[in-house]
Amino acid sequence: QVQLVESGGGSVESGGSLRLSCAASGSIVSTNLMAWYRQAPGKQRELVAEITARNNINYAHSVTGRFTISRDNAKNTFYLQMNKLKPEDTAVYYCNAEFVIDSDATTWHGWGRGTQVTVSS
Repeated sequence: QVQLVESGGGSVESGGSLRLSCAASGSIVSTNLMAWYRQAPGKQRELVAEITARNNINYAHSVTGRFTISRDNAKNTFYLQMNKLKPEDTAVYYCNAEFVIDSDATTWHGWGRGTQVTVSS
């Protein structure tokens, strides 16, 4: 079984930076997709950034130029560097990933529990 654990959330003033980490543990053969989502109070969960197995990267328009997604395959960990944070970035941030977990190419897709990011004006 695979688990995803986020860390790095917290409170910061507008214009500040935070770095989120998502560490995957378990039997992982390879990575298909790693992504960050967020959900603000009263809003739907939305995609923030994703990185595919071929290193194709996509960002939500609202974070382009401010956030950077990256990964360390050796550590099965991926990151979200968030710069120039705005109050509207306040949300619970969730990591999401799909892994190949055995030699039969079985895939696992799941979510972390989330980490709170609060940006004050």
